[in-house]
Amino acid sequence: MLARAHVTHSGSSGDPHAGLLLARYLDVVLVIASAPFVLLAGMPRLGYLVGAGGWIVIRFGVEFVKRRAWNATDTRTRAILHTTAILGRVWLVALVVLAARFGGHTKDGITAALVVLAAFTVELVISFVMRGPLPPAARRPS
Repeated sequence: MLARAHVTHSGSSGDPHAGLLLARYLDVVLVIASAPFVLLAGMPRLGYLVGAGGWIVIRFGVEFVKRRAWNATDTRTRAILHTTAILGRVWLVALVVLAARFGGHTKDGITAALVVLAAFTVELVISFVMRGPLPPAARRPS
């Protein structure tokens, strides 16, 4: 049995939703926070900068398109915007990796790919954790 830790928020004038916002954008936070370690470790700087910058732009761009999709009243528009967000992300990530590769060297492309892969993995895990279990109405009958 897992025990859940309860953290109390006492005496702070900060936003109570800051922790939720931090978790939601943990991928971006980790990409930015890893910069000193990547640069001090001697990894290809161009690859890291292109990968990190590209991921951050793509992440917020996709978020913008998804919000527009959820706010759309027309089902067709909503479907088109969601498809654009999904396929657009794939193409833009590929372009970021290729830009790092051809803008620098093969190691830059590999570094950019690793940055994007790590960030995407964190975003995917966080999206599953924040989504939670399916409601009973959405489950298949057994």
